[in-house]
Formats: sequence, structure tokens, C-alpha cells
Amino acid sequence: MREPLHALLASIRACRACDAVLPLGARPVVQAAASARLLIIGQAPGSKVHASGVPWSDASGERLRDWLGLEERVFHDASRVAIMPIGFCYPGRGRGGDLPPRRECAPLWHARLLAALPQIRLTLLVGWHAQRAMLGARAHPSLTRTVAAWRDYAPAFLPLPHPSPRNTAWFQRHAWFAAEVLPVLHARVRDVLAA
Repeated sequence: MREPLHALLASIRACRACDAVLPLGARPVVQAAASARLLIIGQAPGSKVHASGVPWSDASGERLRDWLGLEERVFHDASRVAIMPIGFCYPGRGRGGDLPPRRECAPLWHARLLAALPQIRLTLLVGWHAQRAMLGARAHPSLTRTVAAWRDYAPAFLPLPHPSPRNTAWFQRHAWFAAEVLPVLHARVRDVLAA
């Protein structure tokens, strides 16, 4: 028998497995409903998302919503869009930005949460950590090569770079992403959510 999603989400939100090593303490951020058809797997919440408790409630989220062609009310409608980061809590800052997602979350929660989302038709893998975790050996050695090979992962997955303002130079160097991938992303999201 499938675990009730409401109970699973309550357990995830109550998780304190990493509390002692997180600079701001544990505050798992997740959004899901069994009816969701689009799944966004990101890396880990940033400090602004940690403060708000709302997934992608920062500049990266604004760009991501623009890429998807979704208004904020649709993006944050759990009945349509599920959001599961690789690490559910803010991991802290390192020298080059936020630290990578903590490794404890995936084995504790991912398989159980994915099993509770039977209607997912498209999974967006946002950032290298999400791509490596979900694609495994199918991921290329770099984010750029993985995103460039997006057709190889269709129709279930679509790998994306992280929409952080820190990646502006990447977007400028790789104009093919906006020209080739974003129109497909926009159309796929529209079709998945309209079905």
C-alpha cells in the first residue's frame, strides 16, 4: 500500500536529520500533491527560500518561472507542480556560493516521495546536482553537455542550468539554450499542465 502523501510531507517537513550541521538549522522545503503533473527537482533552497519556506521564492525562482511561462500562483499550486530539491534544507554558503545539497536527504526521502507522485509527466532537473543525482551514469560529465543533450532524456526529463543570476555568463556563452531549449520547455510545460 502506498504511503499517504500528507503523512510523508509532514515527516519531511519535520525532519531534523542534519539540524546540528546546518548553519541556519533545518527547515525542509517541499511542495507536492498526488495530482501534480510537473516535477521540478532543484539543488537545495537558498537562504531567502529558507527564510520564507516557499520554494523558489528568490531571483532564481523568478527566472525559472519566466522560463516555464508560469505565473507564480500556478507555479506554487501543489496540485499541479511538485517541487523536490536534492537537499531539502539550506546547506550554507561556501567560497563560490551556496554549498552543495546535503547527502542525507535523498536516501531518506526521494524514493518515497517519487512513489507518491504517480501523475508526473515531466521532470525538470535544475542544476548539475539534480542532473547527476537523477540521471546517474546517463548524465554527461558536465552540466553544459547534459543540457545540450536534452533530447536524449525526453520525454520524461528535461535538464536545465540553474537559473541563478550568478549564471548570467553561462547564458550569454550558450545562446543555443534560449534559442533551442526554452521554446521546447515552454511548450512541454504548457502541454503537461493542460492535460
